[in-house]
Amino acid sequence: MQHITDDMIDAAVSPQDARQVLLDAFRSFGHGQAAMQERIRTEAQGVKLSTLGAVIPEQKVAGAKVYTTIQGQFTFVIVLFSTEDGRALASFDAGAITRLRTAACSLIAARHLARPGARQMALFGAGVQGRAHAIQMAQAFDLEEIRVCDPYALPGLAADLQRQCGTPVRLCDAAETVAGADIVVTASRSTTPLFSGDQLEPGCFVAAIGSSLPHTRELDDRALERAARIAVEWLPQTLREAGDLVLARPGLVSPEKLVELGALVTGASPGRQSDDEITLYKSVGVGLEDVALAGLAWQRVQAGA
Repeated sequence: MQHITDDMIDAAVSPQDARQVLLDAFRSFGHGQAAMQERIRTEAQGVKLSTLGAVIPEQKVAGAKVYTTIQGQFTFVIVLFSTEDGRALASFDAGAITRLRTAACSLIAARHLARPGARQMALFGAGVQGRAHAIQMAQAFDLEEIRVCDPYALPGLAADLQRQCGTPVRLCDAAETVAGADIVVTASRSTTPLFSGDQLEPGCFVAAIGSSLPHTRELDDRALERAARIAVEWLPQTLREAGDLVLARPGLVSPEKLVELGALVTGASPGRQSDDEITLYKSVGVGLEDVALAGLAWQRVQAGA
């Protein structure tokens, strides 16, 4: 069984590749041809073990992502199997896959929920995930500026990100970051809302991806209340894990607002309906994404061997 490293994945799979294989996977799931396994967390003496997985027969793969969380730091591994004969195909370092798939899925959601003419992006949290989102959003939209709010930003971050995105980047406080933004990405580890939902511009799209814990949230009730549509990867897992929704005022998030990504990409549910709607995408990370991207990486590595 081959082991595939993060460097091998970065060399074999582009963000565009990631978006396409994930789009195909969510279409398969939306049509009932793929299945997911919810995340299970087990913890003892400060060490947390988490697992989640998927079966994607159309891609001929099944697998699971397993990772530890120790003092807030994650170490990921994916194991991939063939759905044709059940054999183990490969193991993976999953840092690169996690980075690629999270931003790619936000962009898939943005294609259905953001205005095509989006020009201003707000980014809360410029860590690995935040930077990946900025790069992929800049590739997909004709952005004029990316404003970043990150109290832990290192010197030179704005210049580095500007070079990677090809878009002017400016560090701002929270209020200035969100003001007038067409696209808002929250990729922080905040446990409480980052800004007031009243500050969201009519017509903006928000991708909240920083938390998958039921006791933390990046968005407040007002943001949820103003949203016309809230897209999620998979309702059973999201409604258990997403603190943004779990902690919301009872009755605030009506079932009519919620839509799964699979329903969006298959056309079973509509996306944005008007220019002034506020739309949200709440991501917690699901096994379908990891397994689909691992399957593509394995195919590419095999082809290049």
